[in-house]
Amino acid sequence: MAGIYIHIPFCKKACHYCNFHFSTQVKYIDHFTKAIIQEIEIQKNYLSTPIETVYFGGGTPSLLPMDDFHKILDKLSSVYPLDSNIEFTIEANPDDIRSEQVKAWKKAGVNRLSVGIQSFQPAALQWMNRAHTTEQAHQAIKTAQGEGIENISIDLIYGTPHLTDDDLKSDLEIINEYKIQHLSCYALTVEDKTALHTMIQNKKMDPIHPAHQAAHFEIITHYTEQIGMEHYEISNFSKPGYRSKHNSNYWKGIPYLGLGPSAHSYNQNTRQWNVANNQLYFSALEKNDLPFEIEQLPLATKFNEYMMISLRCMEGFSLAYISQNFGPEFHAHTLKITQGFVVKNWLSETSQGYTLTKAAKFFADGIASDFFWIDK
Repeated sequence: MAGIYIHIPFCKKACHYCNFHFSTQVKYIDHFTKAIIQEIEIQKNYLSTPIETVYFGGGTPSLLPMDDFHKILDKLSSVYPLDSNIEFTIEANPDDIRSEQVKAWKKAGVNRLSVGIQSFQPAALQWMNRAHTTEQAHQAIKTAQGEGIENISIDLIYGTPHLTDDDLKSDLEIINEYKIQHLSCYALTVEDKTALHTMIQNKKMDPIHPAHQAAHFEIITHYTEQIGMEHYEISNFSKPGYRSKHNSNYWKGIPYLGLGPSAHSYNQNTRQWNVANNQLYFSALEKNDLPFEIEQLPLATKFNEYMMISLRCMEGFSLAYISQNFGPEFHAHTLKITQGFVVKNWLSETSQGYTLTKAAKFFADGIASDFFWIDK
């Protein structure tokens, strides 16, 4: 099985914290659609197995007109075999979710909706420069559920300077009241070249405090456990049976094709990524050329990525998998590093290997980096 990700690089406005590739020049959507269709044709041999997941991300995929949506889907289904039980996700902003729109998505095959709520607190939405209001966030969920979408994921951002513990608890309680199936929670990060970075540098906004974020992470993990959600990946929580199949396949190392400007593709041996510039992307595809960079993945890189990803997931890493896929040196290296974290009570043993303890989850990426194999 494999997955397809389609990057829709357009937004109504720029959120202060965002460093994803996007443009507010929505007048170029028609150019984008023609380019994507051409890229699908060029990449028709990249994947050879049935497509298990399709994910429209962005940017703001809910800005894509249905005519363009259908053109892309028609081309996709004519080139790739789509699994009969496909998970088909579209990301949407609350202000784009209307009854007629949801009906059209469902008719086209969408069966999972990822809604960029970020917060239900008016001050938080204003601080982030979000395009929607609290009222629109509530209405979006009611509309999607009313139209029969039974698999809804919501994004929340935590750890912002103004967001109190009570604000966060209120957001989580609202999610519980709506019986949301999936939740993605992200600690606010300050990325270079974002408006947020500039404002903090110029002391126009308060800086981010790790202790504040750690406290929020603990609130989230405790609350979601109480309401029966699995903490199956560091930033992701789900009701039983509602894990994101698309993202889970990323974490399992299953091949995927990324379409659109800045999109990444992976086939287990190489990784490639398209140019993060809409006009360069459009003009290249007009000439039947695909502008991308590619890297070969040496064994050490594959191992490092496996450790990074597996330690973010609840199952942890498998010693048998490491031995079989990377060899005895990597197995011995892993065991040596593991001992120190076991003593600190940051790793606990499983039937296959080791996983992070609750106390260590907030530090997952730092712990994983200690396992990295550095070629000498």
